[in-house]
Amino acid sequence: MVMASAMQKILPHYSLARWLLCNGSLRWYQHPTEEELRILAGKQQKGKSRKDRKYNGHIESKPLTIPKDIDLHLETKSVTEVDTLGFTNFSDSAMQFLEKQGLESQGPVSKLTFKFFLAIFCSLIGAFLTFPGLRLAQMHLDALNLATEKITQTLLHINFLAPLFMVLLWVKPITKDYIMNPPLGKESVPLMTEATFDTLRLWLIILLCALRLAMMRSHLQAYLNLAQKCVDQMKKEAGRISTVELQKMVARVFYYLCVIALQYVAPLVMLLHTTLLLKTLGNHSWGIYPESLSALPVDNSLPSNSLYSELPSADGKMKVTVTQITVALSSLKNIFTPLLFRGLLSFLTWWIAACLFSTSLFGLFYHQYLTVA
Repeated sequence: MVMASAMQKILPHYSLARWLLCNGSLRWYQHPTEEELRILAGKQQKGKSRKDRKYNGHIESKPLTIPKDIDLHLETKSVTEVDTLGFTNFSDSAMQFLEKQGLESQGPVSKLTFKFFLAIFCSLIGAFLTFPGLRLAQMHLDALNLATEKITQTLLHINFLAPLFMVLLWVKPITKDYIMNPPLGKESVPLMTEATFDTLRLWLIILLCALRLAMMRSHLQAYLNLAQKCVDQMKKEAGRISTVELQKMVARVFYYLCVIALQYVAPLVMLLHTTLLLKTLGNHSWGIYPESLSALPVDNSLPSNSLYSELPSADGKMKVTVTQITVALSSLKNIFTPLLFRGLLSFLTWWIAACLFSTSLFGLFYHQYLTVA
């Protein structure tokens, strides 16, 4: 609730999403007006003719058609804040949804029941990441075609393979055992402790997520270029197309931009949330050589009754009630231990990365070999 209140105060003045989309680097293609299409087709505005049919008292004229191979060049425009006001309604709905969430427990459950609900939750995550993975594969291919510098192409490949690197971080024979105890001749010399490896794993995930966020504009611009790509494909076809259909074909690319941005960012936000929760609830540290937390003194002693005997009765009863609630909540730590959170959140982080990479890999195969260019 505190974070939601802080975000509500900050978002009207500064928004990361507004900076990513509306800083002037992204350009979208405007659809031509009907008058411009008439001029290109060499047609003039005609009056009503007998061919116009009357329906329910209204005159319905035939739609204007133009050749598909018309010499059409689309104009571009920078994405501004006014163009993305759909984002405000989504932000309000998302904040209201998050504020209403809670966690209720009716008692301990068996391992089979826990695994059953975990499997259902993981299947929902996999279904949720299907379309973002397919869309990412298409944007990756388009961004590679647009990139001319070797460093940009290399970063795009690393960005696409980032979920695979995250998955391999939890494969014990490949990463953990090999990095912690690398075979050097006949003996294996330990290079780091398990806590240090866990910290390095968290930092690597954060860096890979930052790389994906940095490559966001390249992918979004590759998507916006689909409007010109569709027009170029139309010019190779024979026949005619109505002006309304042509305008819809160009305009729908930009109008779908908010959904594309959400599909790109949503898996990234999920990974960051599970990683940060793993660090906090799993009792990890950001330091490479973390200090032992068990050495810190913990004062679990409760205030004595004599302390409240000197206070007024109303104030004393209120503080006793607060203390009882605090003790009841602190007793939950015996159930939700850091070891439990480490196992659960590590698995969720691994599963999100695995689903994102598998769907992206299938999308790469689909757009590369199964679709007709």
